[in-house]
This record gives sequence, structure tokens and C-alpha cells, in this order.
Amino acid sequence: MTDSITIRRPDDWHLHLRDGAMLSAVARHSAGFGRAIVMPNLVPPVVTGAQAAAYRDRIMAALPQGAALRPQMTLYLTDTTDPADVIAAHRDGIIRAVKLYPAGATTNSASGVTDMGRVRPVLEAMAEAEIPLCVHGEVTDPQVDIFDREAVFIDRVLDPVRRATPGLRVVMEHITTADGVAYARSGGDDLGATITTHHLVINRNAILAGGIRPHYYCLPVAKRETHRLALREAATSGEARFFLGTDSAPHPDRDKLQPCGCAGCFTAPNTMSILAHVFEEEDALDRLEAFTSLNGASFYGMPPNEDRVRLTRRNTPAAYPAQIAAGDESVTLFDPGFPLFWHLEDA
Repeated sequence: MTDSITIRRPDDWHLHLRDGAMLSAVARHSAGFGRAIVMPNLVPPVVTGAQAAAYRDRIMAALPQGAALRPQMTLYLTDTTDPADVIAAHRDGIIRAVKLYPAGATTNSASGVTDMGRVRPVLEAMAEAEIPLCVHGEVTDPQVDIFDREAVFIDRVLDPVRRATPGLRVVMEHITTADGVAYARSGGDDLGATITTHHLVINRNAILAGGIRPHYYCLPVAKRETHRLALREAATSGEARFFLGTDSAPHPDRDKLQPCGCAGCFTAPNTMSILAHVFEEEDALDRLEAFTSLNGASFYGMPPNEDRVRLTRRNTPAAYPAQIAAGDESVTLFDPGFPLFWHLEDA
């Protein structure tokens, strides 16, 4: 049995760091990643290059001294996004990508796109400049069942957009279905897909069976077991189109534990221990580095991190707190439901 592996420092290609007191509390838990694509759905959202630069400065100030993390900023796509500002922000090294939230699809998405026709000029400019579009892939049509929204989005929105905008580089964020896996595999080098840590571990029973468990509620919502298994197969396949995006999404417990609670799982602290456990179960530890450290960097046209981290399997489980403090609030850490014997350390 393998008891130690050394890999290039991992990246997180989908991360929520929030702002204010929450940013100060959670930033250090992602400080060990090399790079992270930082989500722009603040209140108000990050919609201009100047706002992205200011947010990056706040993140850097919140990170502990010596942190490895280099935040990769994104802009929140709206019906009125200025293509010239997007191009300038990318040219000046302020942003790495643009994020599409269909209006109302998830947390703080009220300012999202209401009509894809309105953002056609932006998408065409992005395709020409090779700026990736990160997509929250769910329709918001109330007639569509929540468990079908990803598959319907692919058919109604994503595939038509890609056909209409040749050369547009697209990341299917946090895919949750076998449909998402299949569509990602149907594309060429301009299509990638992130997979979260928690969707490799839970299916919808974790949220609903035996009582409602709000700390497992996320968007896109976890699906049937068949979909979870499809995600595990894709993540551990080594295929270059699949890479880690934790979608680690901290919320105060008081906002999660409500009659209408927030969606999101906070996985940043224990992600690598969980992933090592999953990849070991799938007899794929030799492909963990590709998923966490190589594939995403390649898609974004960046070199892999030069430094290394080590994961060591010990007899004693790693000790992670059940909650962390964020100002006057508490944030509950994602519980995978099994002990984590893989310990992360610098190589």
C-alpha cells in the first residue's frame, strides 16, 4: 500500500473567498494552493477590471505572510458588460477569465445574464482574445426540475453558445452529472470541466435521507449515485479536460441553518486529504497530480507549479476543526463522513 506521494503544488480553479471578515477568516485555508480562480459573485459583484484589481488587493492583504496562493481574478458577466473593459483587464493581467451566472442560478447571481443574445459581443471579443468563459451550467426555468437543470443547460444554452462562437474557450464549472461528463468529452481542446471535492463524495441522499442536512446543500445540487460515480471515473481518469475546482463556498452557519438556507460546502481546509482518500479508493493515486496540479494549468495556458507538496498516509486521522470562526460567525467545515488518514505537508 502506498503511504506517501509527492506532487506538484495543487491549484484550485474555482474558489469563493468572499470579502470582509469572511475573507479574513477563510483566505488562509486556501493559502497552500498555488493558484485559484476566484469567483466574482460578491455583493455588489465584481464587474469591472478596476473592481477586480481592488478585490485582488484585499485578498493579498488577507493572506498570511509567505502564502503560496496567487489569486486569478474573474469578472462577473452581466447584460451590460463592456467588451473593451474585459479585453483591457485581461491584457493588463488583472483577470484570468469571465464568469457566467444565469440570473438567479445560485448565490448572489441576481445580476447575472438574463439573455445570452445581450452578451454576444462580449463572447465574440473573448473568443478572439482567448479569454476563457467559466460557466455555471444550470437553467433557471421554474418548469425544469432542479435535478435536470444541468443537462437542460447543456442542450439549451451551452451547446448553442459554443456553436455560435467558434474558438471560445469554456470551462464547465462544477459538473455534477454523467451528462456533463459526456459533453465535456465531446468537445475539443477549448472545452474543460472542473469537478468539486464534495461532488465526488456525496449524492443527494446525503442531503435528504433521514432528515435534511443543510451543510450538504450546494448548487448545483448533488445528484443520484450514478452521477457521482461518473464524476469519480472522470476525475480519476487522468484526462486533461477534467481538473479540480473545489467551489469551496463558506457561509455563516446562521445563514445555512434557515428555512431557506444558503447553498455551498466549505471544503478548502480538507480538500487534499479527501481527494487522496477518493483517488486511493479508485486505485488512481498516480493520477491525482494530473487532476489537481497539471490539467487546469494546461487549460489556462499556465505552467504547472514548480514546488511540491507531500501527502502521507498515517495511522492517525488528520485533525480538522468542525467549524472555524469568521468574525462573530461560525462556518462549518464539510464533513466527508469518513476519517481522513492522508495528511498534507510541504515536500
